[in-house]
Amino acid sequence: MAFSQNMNRREFIAATAAAAGATRLPIAVVTEPPHGSAQKGRVVVFQGDSITDAGRNRDSHNANAAGALGNGYPLLVASAVLAARPAEGLQFYNRGVSGNTVPDLQERWVTDTIELKPDVLSILIGVNDIWHKLDGRYNGTVQDYERQYAALLDQTRRALPQAKVIVLEPFVLRTGAVDARWFPEFDERRAAAARVAKAAKATFVPLQKVFDQHVHAAPPAYWAADGVHPTPAGHAVIAEQWRHAAGL
Repeated sequence: MAFSQNMNRREFIAATAAAAGATRLPIAVVTEPPHGSAQKGRVVVFQGDSITDAGRNRDSHNANAAGALGNGYPLLVASAVLAARPAEGLQFYNRGVSGNTVPDLQERWVTDTIELKPDVLSILIGVNDIWHKLDGRYNGTVQDYERQYAALLDQTRRALPQAKVIVLEPFVLRTGAVDARWFPEFDERRAAAARVAKAAKATFVPLQKVFDQHVHAAPPAYWAADGVHPTPAGHAVIAEQWRHAAGL
């Protein structure tokens, strides 16, 4: 799943401003008590596939570097929070990798997540686990997805018991690459992600419901042109929901 949108930072700044004036949809399901206000030096890590990757410069490893954050919701979140909390020393890292499935996350989890010692860990994964299956490049089942995802969060809880974990629900919009072949299996995978989050006492953000509400205001392609990769407006929606869930 390659990042395919022609998006620049000016477009994202404009999208963020528009989102700020829109009606909020505070429907994240919090199953873990929030940590309250940010502490100085807290580390935030975004993990996932191309939706999170968003064209980031993988050669740049510095916290808060614009290129390293990509052109998606991690950049929008970091920009807004860093501007609002300049004295708190927050460090934002984007470690999403285009094309990743849950097994791909497992292979790089220690280096790209655990060793960063995040205080807040955000994960959005699941689209490729079905998309690659439809393309014949992967054969993982819904049961595999749930079991492997649960193991990943169990490993995280053991290594980082105090970390706040945010599980973003995988979502698609019925346009572009998304057709009838995706269902009902994709909905089963969404349900699995919710169960994994609940078992791990993570904060679950129901993005599918959020976007299903937004398509009443504009057609699906307005939010994700190919049904999977968000447009600037789509990334702004995710960023808004993320900030509400994280309390930042």
